[in-house]
Amino acid sequence: MDILFIHNNFPGQFKHLAPNLAAQGHRVVALTPRVDKHTVWNGVQMIPYHLKVSGRQSVHPWLVDTDTKLHRAHACYIAALKLRDQGFDPKVIIAHPGWGESLFVKDVWPNAPLGLFCELYYHPEGGGLGFDPEFPARAPDQEYMRIRLKNLSNRLHHEIMDLGISPTQFQASSYPEDMRPLITVSHDGIDTKAVRPDPEVRLTYEGLDLTRQDEVITFVNRNLEPYRGYHIFMRALPRLLRERPNAQILIVGGDGVSYGAAAPKGKTWKQMYIDEVRDSIPDADWARVHFLGRIPYDVFLKMLQVTRVHVYLTYPFVLSWSLMEAMASEAAIVASDVAPVAEVIKDGETGRLVNFFDGDAMVDRIAELAEDEEQRRALGQAARKKIVAEYDLASICMPRQLSWVQQLHGAESRRPVD
Repeated sequence: MDILFIHNNFPGQFKHLAPNLAAQGHRVVALTPRVDKHTVWNGVQMIPYHLKVSGRQSVHPWLVDTDTKLHRAHACYIAALKLRDQGFDPKVIIAHPGWGESLFVKDVWPNAPLGLFCELYYHPEGGGLGFDPEFPARAPDQEYMRIRLKNLSNRLHHEIMDLGISPTQFQASSYPEDMRPLITVSHDGIDTKAVRPDPEVRLTYEGLDLTRQDEVITFVNRNLEPYRGYHIFMRALPRLLRERPNAQILIVGGDGVSYGAAAPKGKTWKQMYIDEVRDSIPDADWARVHFLGRIPYDVFLKMLQVTRVHVYLTYPFVLSWSLMEAMASEAAIVASDVAPVAEVIKDGETGRLVNFFDGDAMVDRIAELAEDEEQRRALGQAARKKIVAEYDLASICMPRQLSWVQQLHGAESRRPVD
């Protein structure tokens, strides 16, 4: 059957599901602005839609997000019309609605059931927003109104969503009660055959030459920013370097912003917190801090295999693949004690949990694990066991996702509400 995927950064969360469906013989097409021309990736036909934004009138700041999503939705709608006119008739549509693109697909194919990747529903309290007092809302008394408008796309999508899928219980639970019955919880999946421990691993990259005999401490963000605790880690770095004089600190992440607000104009979060702590760190210690930027995936996996302690900090927010890949690699992990992390890590069993804001406690746990090989081994083995048992791609997650697609195929399409 014909299956359509829609994702601003395709394949994104569908990197396993879409190729799997194509391999089964389905005609799988993806609409995405990530490519400039029609191309094929792992059996999936990737077709671009082009976003054209002319000079627009000034809009209220609370509507900028909705305005951007409407432009994307309209551009995707035009591309979908062309696909329909070429004879493409999807029996199933699967989309990530976070950028608004899928808002009008039911106006093109009203009979096609729509399955949505339900990443997160925003709340002014109890989630990432308002979590960190260092970055308060500009107008706290107006946050409920701003977030209500930010969720407008979520609500409009709910009117046409036939089924949803969410990777964790925490993320699914963020949605309103009337939406939850439509949402299946199934993680995207970790390929535990590829992501696994290697006692003989050697990491050679950018002048580094490290093995498991070295004391390696790793910290990973997609982009180095407060939402993933970069400021907390950096402020703890002077003490960490003093207490672990042989440790090599590997920091992975870009200079941009994935979540939350951008850094002050003309600055990056990365450099701001380097500048804040640099005078407290002697040059000899600073030489042991390595900012690797964004690294190739094979290098990333070797880094997880070589690490002695892996640090993962986050607001109560979307759970990173990197945490679960570190667990699958049998890394000993120190992580922030927030709801999404506690869903996969139990303190003292599969890792060590600390208060997100307590940099001293974080350093204490890192030092403890760095000294205790037996504890590291026990935590790492238990962490991998949990990932294999509950999040393995081949045996757990892909079968669930395929079952969800079949359920979606049998659903009765909900028409757009006039």
